[in-house]
Amino acid sequence: MSTVITEVTRRNIFDFVQVEGFWWAGRLDETDFLSRIYNLEEMESSDSRFKNAAGDIWQHRINNPSDWHDDWIFYDDRFNLLRCDDSQFLNFLCEMLHPLVRTDLAEANKMLQIFNENLRADNFEIVEKARISDKPIFIGRRSIVGREALQKRGEQIKNIFNAEYVSQQINLMESSIEASPHVSIGLAKELIETCCKSIFSARQIEVDKNWDLSKLMKETTKLLKLTPDDIPNEAKAASSIKQILGSLSAVVQGIAEVRNEYGSGHGKDGKFKGLQARHAKLAVGAASTLAIYLLETHELKK
Repeated sequence: MSTVITEVTRRNIFDFVQVEGFWWAGRLDETDFLSRIYNLEEMESSDSRFKNAAGDIWQHRINNPSDWHDDWIFYDDRFNLLRCDDSQFLNFLCEMLHPLVRTDLAEANKMLQIFNENLRADNFEIVEKARISDKPIFIGRRSIVGREALQKRGEQIKNIFNAEYVSQQINLMESSIEASPHVSIGLAKELIETCCKSIFSARQIEVDKNWDLSKLMKETTKLLKLTPDDIPNEAKAASSIKQILGSLSAVVQGIAEVRNEYGSGHGKDGKFKGLQARHAKLAVGAASTLAIYLLETHELKK
């Protein structure tokens, strides 16, 4: 069990929630909210008249709501939110922000700000991982070193593509770096594929379905006239530019090979050990930088 997030941080968050008057269960009743996270039917009751937690919570918070204080959940030993595993604690916070629970976007944003200001002390954060009905769904994770640079690249790509699918792809790629590095590596490869195919589509040129990623990248650089042969020898720093352009295929080939060995696209045996988050950040950073370069070149040469 991992408990890096300190009790001080957790108490601060709960204190802020209470002082600001945010109702932790949102628009749901308490049993409905907790049932989204816990199996209340299998948790013990603190009241001998009831056989499980679902029964005594209903009795003391719905049937007789004045029996327990409104903030009882933060101090109930069965849920142990002050000392439980970090992932369970973060999951509880994320559920408080879920659009099914919290309908007031301004309130959700204020809560998110409070959560992250306090979690930052323990190097954790809550970030958007996807959207449903154009409303954010969140995930908790360790803070990513260099996160701002990765997010900036992601926003640049989203602005150029202006497509919901790509936005979701980038959000998932970034949010998986710490929790699931192999997923991020697989999505880094898919991002390059999406980028190249989008450029072909924008120019109304069909992509051969038999092309692998390396071939797709090679044909994209030809289409954009980014091959070393396209640079005249008399151009300034011609040899350096040619060397950089010649390395594009090597970057793509490297990401493809890493994805095949460690990414999310293939089944693994029981002894599989994935790469670490720092390797995923390298793949994501390289893929994002390359995608921006290709897309900006495409926009410039249209």
